[in-house]
Amino acid sequence: MSGGIDYGNLMHRAMRGLIQNVLEDVRERGLPGEHHFFITFDTQHPDVEIADWLSDRYPGEMTVVLQHRFDNLEVTDDGFAVTLSFGEAPERLYIPYDSIKTFVDPSVEFGLRFETHEDEDEDDPTPPEDGPDGPGEGEAQHDAEVVRLDAFRKQ
Repeated sequence: MSGGIDYGNLMHRAMRGLIQNVLEDVRERGLPGEHHFFITFDTQHPDVEIADWLSDRYPGEMTVVLQHRFDNLEVTDDGFAVTLSFGEAPERLYIPYDSIKTFVDPSVEFGLRFETHEDEDEDDPTPPEDGPDGPGEGEAQHDAEVVRLDAFRKQ
């Protein structure tokens, strides 16, 4: 036996699957009650598809809100696409699950945060989003945890 059970990556995949299931339900039935989502993602992830002006404006990460004004939600095994309004201009975004950093539904005080161990490496002063290539294949170990909701509360 070459290694142990990688609970971090198993949890990471399970939580991404939870997001997929929630978004599939929203696509089919709409958002129930007061539910809405704050989704923060890495705009530099190689599979993210957003307009150039958005990636220029948000060079590291971006938070989108799925609440009142979103259209054409498509959910796949790898990510989701949605049309959001920025001002009065609609923009199509594709967000892979692997690019998601946080997923929060403040209406029920539920949240997830996804981190790699490189994000927590205090010996390296360079933030992960500033690295030219990000972590090499097989180097990143992922964790998922419940995120504190204080940052999303209205004052």
